[in-house]
Amino acid sequence: MASRDTAGARSTSTRELVWFVLRALAPYKGRFFLALLQVAAISLLELAKPWPLKIVLDSVLPHRSLSWLPGWESQEILALAALGLVAVYTALGALQVWNNYTTIAIGQQMVADLRSRLYHHLQRLSLSFYTRASVGDLIYRVTSDTYAIQTLAMNGLFPILASSCLLTGMFVVLARMDWFLTILAAMVCPTLLLVLAQMDRRLAVVAREARDRESRVYEHVQQTLSAMKVVQAFSKENEEHAVFADRSNASLRWHLRLYTLQTAFAASTGILLALGTAGVLWFGAHRVWAGAFSAGDMVVFVSYLASLYAPLHAILATYGTVQGARAGLARVMEILATEPAVREGRHRFPSRPTGHVRFERVSFGYEPGQWTLEDIDFEVRPGEMVAIVGPTGAGKSTLVSLLPRFYDPQSGRITIDGIDIRELSLASLRGAISMVLQPPMVFPISVAENIAYGCPQASQAEIEQAARLAQAHEFIQRLPQGYDTVLGSQGATLSEGERQRLTIARALLRNAPILILDEPTSSVDVETEAQIMAALRALMRDRTTFVIAHRLATVQQANQILVLDRGRIVERGTFPQLLHQHGFFSRLYARGLGQPQAEVVG
Repeated sequence: MASRDTAGARSTSTRELVWFVLRALAPYKGRFFLALLQVAAISLLELAKPWPLKIVLDSVLPHRSLSWLPGWESQEILALAALGLVAVYTALGALQVWNNYTTIAIGQQMVADLRSRLYHHLQRLSLSFYTRASVGDLIYRVTSDTYAIQTLAMNGLFPILASSCLLTGMFVVLARMDWFLTILAAMVCPTLLLVLAQMDRRLAVVAREARDRESRVYEHVQQTLSAMKVVQAFSKENEEHAVFADRSNASLRWHLRLYTLQTAFAASTGILLALGTAGVLWFGAHRVWAGAFSAGDMVVFVSYLASLYAPLHAILATYGTVQGARAGLARVMEILATEPAVREGRHRFPSRPTGHVRFERVSFGYEPGQWTLEDIDFEVRPGEMVAIVGPTGAGKSTLVSLLPRFYDPQSGRITIDGIDIRELSLASLRGAISMVLQPPMVFPISVAENIAYGCPQASQAEIEQAARLAQAHEFIQRLPQGYDTVLGSQGATLSEGERQRLTIARALLRNAPILILDEPTSSVDVETEAQIMAALRALMRDRTTFVIAHRLATVQQANQILVLDRGRIVERGTFPQLLHQHGFFSRLYARGLGQPQAEVVG
């Protein structure tokens, strides 16, 4: 899903980004303050670095005594200066290693927290969001764009805060040494700000486009790898590779453009700072020749100037990287700003629901003004089975998707035991429903974990009992490690019928009062179908069951059949009643009801 498909792709202001980063930093304010103290100590050591060399130039070489070390010989002063230099650099190195570890740890933890928050938010978003979303783009946002918060916090915000104390200290010391040279050194700052203002908008636009282009590469890889069987079956490898190459080259071009801008910006700041240093050297040398400045003072001043320019140059040089990170974090914030279309209710079922379901004049459309379901009105009493039939596109799957609130209808209401399902928490509502959807989905975990996916507290005996009812126990026993066998991605090592029976076992184990089955026997042979139907009849006793029916055996079992066409219920009744009406159902029956595949989501 490129940004055009996401939640409105709104622009994000600098103020919003800064507040977002500060809120993300809040849990680590103690460690962040420690990092600032480390930088303050590093700044003090930076101030001490040139003084041993000043002592050598102004005292040791001309054999002059030091007022604060009376009686010391030049050799002793030289030894002290050398030891002092080693001590300063040793302490400085140790502090810098400690500071790097602290800042990296904070940044990595912020990334982990943001990923967790984003993943949790994605799970809360309604299915309507995913009808517009690209999985590849979402993966890119979770795995790559989230690193932006570390870059912004540790390469942007932290250097600004950390360098402020160093810059302040350096300016004070430099001004006390020579105010004229200090003003001269500071004259490059307005020019730097002007260059920054000129590059800001261009970097932001190019960085955002580079992120989007890279996301489209991820998107294409995810789509083609997920459908590799279809790609190979239709010999589309070359065409898909060409699309991949086009997207990859587009990403490369935009990233090269971004890197060119970043490099040009870093180079221009370096040149401006070099001009400032050159001016100080020129006028400073003349002041030494005039006797107003000692050689040691000049060394200290230039060293401090380098320390003054270094953090400024580092901040400006990484500005392009920060802009790229800003684009990435803005893409993350777009998702976090997307509100779920289905809002949580606050209530729970007071007791185990009986499964009395009513649809009261329900209408729903995926797009405004285009009804997928219109004026749906029916009642299912506890323990009854309702079969939903109709041609492809009639709205059968959409109808059962409204019950667990994958979507909310635009008008009308749905009740369970007289309670409007919009008043219930999603956990309470969905905990009362076990579903069989299409296609059968299993996870790359053990067989037992797959069956217990919706009921993790189930015992091994309960798992095996559910497998027996679903006629899955025998083939599970033939697997290398039985119930402990770890399945491949999407259950690739199992047949369609075996995956079907595993997902049926998952639904059986859930033991919910309401069942939604999308033809649970479509991928099994006739003998196994009869066995599963017998197991399902026992399971459906005293449970409300919705079945999207594609086989005659399922339709004949139903207490009530709803016939859908173009989103409306055109007929309803039992199998004999509808057959004798010689209407729409009779024509469907004469043509056959179709046999799609199915899946269970616990």
